[in-house]
Amino acid sequence: MRILQIGAGGVGDAAARIFVERDFFELLVVADYDRARAEATVAAASARRSGESRLRAAYVDASDAAAVTALAREHAITHVFNAVDPRFVMPIFDGARAAGADYLDMAMSLSTRHPQQPYALTGVKLGDEQFAQADAWAADGRLALLGIGVEPGLSDVFARYAADHLFSSIDELGTRDGANLVVRDETGKEIFAPGFSIWTVIEECLNPPVVWERDRGWFTLPAFSEPEVFDFPEGIGPVECVHVEHEEVLLMPRWLDARRVTFKYGLGEQMIGILRTLHDLGLDRTQPVSVKGVEVSPRDVVAACLPDPATIGPRMTGKTCAGLLVTGTGRDGRPREVYLYHVVDNEWSMREYGAQCVVWQTAVNPVVALELLANGVWSGTGVLGPEAFDALPFLDLLAAPKPIGYGSPWGLEDRSPLSAASGRPTA
Repeated sequence: MRILQIGAGGVGDAAARIFVERDFFELLVVADYDRARAEATVAAASARRSGESRLRAAYVDASDAAAVTALAREHAITHVFNAVDPRFVMPIFDGARAAGADYLDMAMSLSTRHPQQPYALTGVKLGDEQFAQADAWAADGRLALLGIGVEPGLSDVFARYAADHLFSSIDELGTRDGANLVVRDETGKEIFAPGFSIWTVIEECLNPPVVWERDRGWFTLPAFSEPEVFDFPEGIGPVECVHVEHEEVLLMPRWLDARRVTFKYGLGEQMIGILRTLHDLGLDRTQPVSVKGVEVSPRDVVAACLPDPATIGPRMTGKTCAGLLVTGTGRDGRPREVYLYHVVDNEWSMREYGAQCVVWQTAVNPVVALELLANGVWSGTGVLGPEAFDALPFLDLLAAPKPIGYGSPWGLEDRSPLSAASGRPTA
């Protein structure tokens, strides 16, 4: 397997550090618009393993499909791994197909609001542009695996696992994400510093959130709808969660049978307030505005003013949790409620990988998927989501101790009535 990774930001840098521990690939080309950043990622990752020589750095303009194609062909790439923000999904997606390579991403093509009823009806949905090419990818015998980060990604794997092993019928697949992360400045004062790209956070949280229901299909709600306090495991505790636009809602119903699919994010009061203010001031807009004769995107300015998520790890404490709450009827015919989850402690990810926990948790999952594809455990053609594949090999490889697996266990809490059991089920 010869991999072209596009992006050497927080997630891309963490992914390279995970890649070097594995033996399933022949070449990893790390490409970025900032070649120096790609070179730094390659150097840091290669230093983690004695004699490592499989990594290369390169320049690429991710907005140019032809440039992606040329770089992939230059290195005889078999798999293009998209590790940049979703603005660049389509040129990378198209560039990979033109090069005859398979493709993986962690966020899908962008949505467009319904022009008349944005808070009731969907417009162009996340991933619609990619799924429109499903037949062409299948005809080429190539695979585009969409949304294989943590959310989407691991959450979707959890959904497939629950459908195959835990439930006879599912009422709701509800992704629930929360954390107790705190970032402080040099003086110890708590500061606002999102653990993930603010560009992506704004896109997810201020767009009309999408919900899917069996009898209604996809529909939208106002931003921050239906707040609920969700109790997260491993000491994180209760966090207020609200609906946001997210890929799981667009992926899970394509392969899994459920009455309802939702995504709620534990934003917290401060984040919600800041996002509302950015929207009120027009600072969430992507369309350039003229500032003293210079055209700039307000959202890009906001991103530039905040700390780079790749750099905040040393000043961050706490844990992040990605998970899926599944309700329905268990295999025994009784009502069941299960929370499948994955927790990463920032202290651990910084100590082991020099990467803050949010980006590490995102980065590990596409590496696991690529290893399964390299070994033939997963295979397919067309445009597919993680739900299209057997979940058990993924979860086993993720949790297995190193060097066999990735040493990152997942958990299960049975929150069913009259049940306090917790742990990995046998079926």
